[in-house]
Amino acid sequence: MEAQRVNVGLRLAQTAAADPEGIAVVEPGRRGRDGKRTYRSLTFAQLDAESDLLADGLCTMGVPQGARLVLMVRPSIDFISLVFALFKAGMVSVLIDPGSGRRSLIQCLREVQPDGFVAIPLAHAIRCVLRRCFPRARWNVTVGKRWFWGGATIGQLRRRQLSSGFAPRATRAEDPAAIIFTTGSTGPPKGVLYRHGNFDRQVTELRDFYGIAPGEIDLACFPLFGLFNCAMGVTTVIPVMDATRPAEVDPRNILEAAHDWQITQSFGSPALWNVVGRYCEAQGESLPTLQRVLSAGAPVPPHVLQRMKRVIHSEGDVHTPYGATESLPVASIAASEVLADTVERSAEGAGTCVGHRFPGIEWKVIRIDDGPIATRAEAVELPPGEVGELMVRGPVVTTEYVTRCEANALHKVRDGDLFWHRIGDLGYLDDQDRFWFCGRKSHRLQTADGPMYTIPCEAILNGHPAVYRSALIGLGPAGQHVPVMVVEPWPEHYPRSAAQRQRLLAELQQRAASHPRTRAVQRILLRRRLPVDIRHNAKIFREKLVPWAERQGG
Repeated sequence: MEAQRVNVGLRLAQTAAADPEGIAVVEPGRRGRDGKRTYRSLTFAQLDAESDLLADGLCTMGVPQGARLVLMVRPSIDFISLVFALFKAGMVSVLIDPGSGRRSLIQCLREVQPDGFVAIPLAHAIRCVLRRCFPRARWNVTVGKRWFWGGATIGQLRRRQLSSGFAPRATRAEDPAAIIFTTGSTGPPKGVLYRHGNFDRQVTELRDFYGIAPGEIDLACFPLFGLFNCAMGVTTVIPVMDATRPAEVDPRNILEAAHDWQITQSFGSPALWNVVGRYCEAQGESLPTLQRVLSAGAPVPPHVLQRMKRVIHSEGDVHTPYGATESLPVASIAASEVLADTVERSAEGAGTCVGHRFPGIEWKVIRIDDGPIATRAEAVELPPGEVGELMVRGPVVTTEYVTRCEANALHKVRDGDLFWHRIGDLGYLDDQDRFWFCGRKSHRLQTADGPMYTIPCEAILNGHPAVYRSALIGLGPAGQHVPVMVVEPWPEHYPRSAAQRQRLLAELQQRAASHPRTRAVQRILLRRRLPVDIRHNAKIFREKLVPWAERQGG
């Protein structure tokens, strides 16, 4: 019997059939003479037809099914159209954070061995200069004005007629759909293979868990999450912002789009909602139509949850889905549960509760092991309440890396014909089967007196009113780590004189010494800004702080 066709691109076709005139995607334009923002939009029927035309154009070019095409296009109608076109054409989208830095970006592209680029002119210019790095890249499309290189343009693909009898290529659940790179917050970025079945199940899990309904309007402050909207009958509104720098967003642009389109949902990083929430509080603004805020990428501070709860719809909530690039979604918790039940325990060093697992997820906390675990039988499961590393299994969990393949041995655990994924996060399960996150495995300190975990320790100093966030790091070799805390005060509380500096450091040292989790901390350092990841501007790059701290002297 032939395997059932699974292609998330077909979900767009289903949405277009059910609601052809519904608005699928909206992108901002310039302001008119009246000062109001202009917008360009496509209906679901138009987006479906556009992605069909682009998919047909790629197939007519001779691009084979399964070809790896690097997609480097800014968040836009073009971006969404091309993603669905690649799905329908059975090609594999390669997605890399453009803000990861030139060296890291080029290294990722070399490792993935692309068959071509669908990209803006600047990306093609770099491709041509570094042609030897991409010997297989023969199928190239320029999104914008083509300069001195060959290949088609997106305009040419749009101007042609759809081939008679065109149909999306037949794909199965196990067929490759995309390669998405990790942020590289705990090592070099790795290319994660997503299959059509992973994407298809993600749509179902997110829709059903959060009760997302057709006709809702989403402000897509994280472009990749916005791709799910068209498969759920939800309008995607693209805001005016640099998606690689959410912490630097102009909150007025977020509020403008939210009010213009009466948004009901929005996904953004904790750093973005920190900016928006503080602005709303200071200016007396609100987002009365916004009923569902989603935020992920790092633990969301309670002050962010509290502010956002106050400015959205009275019956709305802030949800923090938990997972990783390799496995998403895994679990979720709402601000209402955090603020009523877990926030006080977190402040005392219990870790961050990420909530209950999604229905399709199985999870286990196992004994910490820095080496490979080949089979499920080798993993030692721990009882509730005991800190270990989390591993997960389910239809949304990816099964392999296709670059840095040596990581497969460290993260994938075979269980018969299936695999568990070791996320690399430490924590424990409570008596309600909720997971409490205590930090990354690679960030734990191994001191002479035993382990120390980042999130529980940092919570103690984060409770000081002058502290925005902090980072626990270890100096010296593993087993003899010397605990040091690096603190980023709120800008308005950063000491302006030596006396103020000494006073704040003394208060922080006293606070650390008074709590058993941080009593061993030997030094506290102040820094104006902690280094954070590119994707969410929220995960702290603790590895970068170690050499910096070593240079600070006594």
